[in-house]
Amino acid sequence: MQKIIIIGAGSAGLFAAYKLMENKQLEIKVIDKGPPVKNRHCELQKDYRYCSNCEPCRTLSGVGGAGLFSSGLLNLNPNIGGELSNLAGDEQKALELINYIDNVFVVNGAPKNIYQASQSQVKELQNKANSVGIHFIPITQRHIGTENAPKVISAIQKKLENNGVEFLLNTEVDTIRPNKIITTKGKEIKYDFCLVAPGRSGMTWLSEQMSEIGVETRYEPLDVGVRVEVPSTVMEPICSIARDPKFHIFTPTYDDFVRTFCVNHQGFVVQEVYGERNITTNGHSFLSERSNNTNFALLVKISLTEPLEDTTAYGETISFNCATLGGGKPLIQRLGDIRKNRRSKWSKLKNNFIQPTLKNVTPGDISMALPHRIFIDIIEALEKLDKLIPGVANNSTLLYAPEIKYSAKRVITNQFLETSVNNLFVAGDGAGLTRGIVAAALSGLIAAEGILKKCN
Repeated sequence: MQKIIIIGAGSAGLFAAYKLMENKQLEIKVIDKGPPVKNRHCELQKDYRYCSNCEPCRTLSGVGGAGLFSSGLLNLNPNIGGELSNLAGDEQKALELINYIDNVFVVNGAPKNIYQASQSQVKELQNKANSVGIHFIPITQRHIGTENAPKVISAIQKKLENNGVEFLLNTEVDTIRPNKIITTKGKEIKYDFCLVAPGRSGMTWLSEQMSEIGVETRYEPLDVGVRVEVPSTVMEPICSIARDPKFHIFTPTYDDFVRTFCVNHQGFVVQEVYGERNITTNGHSFLSERSNNTNFALLVKISLTEPLEDTTAYGETISFNCATLGGGKPLIQRLGDIRKNRRSKWSKLKNNFIQPTLKNVTPGDISMALPHRIFIDIIEALEKLDKLIPGVANNSTLLYAPEIKYSAKRVITNQFLETSVNNLFVAGDGAGLTRGIVAAALSGLIAAEGILKKCN
């Protein structure tokens, strides 16, 4: 019986195991340094929300990966989350894999309703967006909900375990070598095939491991920006057409690419903790609980060339600057204060038309933390969006900084995501291949297909 080791129990690892379990002649082990779903909640809040005291290991690692604490929004489109058509070989194969992924989620408890605008609604919104120089990207989506995601992921884990897949949790891998891995406690585990899918929290470790065994990698772009919070009524006309609308903007001053990401209609702003001074913001969207606000990320794409190519280090520097100015908390600022070139204060925020859904923040001056170019891009993108969505750039609009989407170093592989080391595969966000739940799952399926072909 051939032994398969999967490092990482996030979306990529779980779906790879789901595909591999079809072959009953394989011994499959899924290893993750984090805990099971039931132990990943915030011990202070007793639910699945972030708080300032949550350990990075519990919020980013464990069964379900970082996606467990997301809004659970599945983007069912090969143009979202990476170059999925290229990964799969062509668009038709990508669509087939996306349908497979979507079906697995539904079978394991995801809501059956999907968000899909009519052709007439899409055409009308595209025309309005184009008239102000904005591209609208229509997509079909399924919303699991932050509160439902743990139940769905737990069901997937149970299905895997019932089919012979073994989970080794709270187990951290220290070293990857051909034919074996070594845990931080010194235990050696032999394998015939290994799939490494550690997610964003393990991207630096994965890059180091690939370097040690001679696997080529390259730096990928970084997304840096803010999370914007506005009254839900402002976004209602758009969100009634597209649950998580995707807008692409090129700014007038620098001609930089800016995009909206992760729109949480009537949702909550939260924080992600990667380390003591590496704190970013994010958003949650519940099906059962709603706020009066809508939040979304506004992100600038950053590519670096020599001599500074390390986009991760650059992003961490920005996060450190924000955390330093915020005393270990994210920064918050009213757009009106930005326009008047002054920092925000609690005395002003308490009377603001919009009240922040994330309270564990520090009012301050975002322009002192973000690089000038990124700051200008954000303000110009908001002004453009306001022409399409009146009220988005109101003086009372809240900006939280930073929001950073790190890109792992891209691990160079063949078409089945096998590295230059025989029988060693990679998948997911941590390998720089994808971004997001569905995209990571798709890469896991491709790697699993490659393993199955070699097994046969």
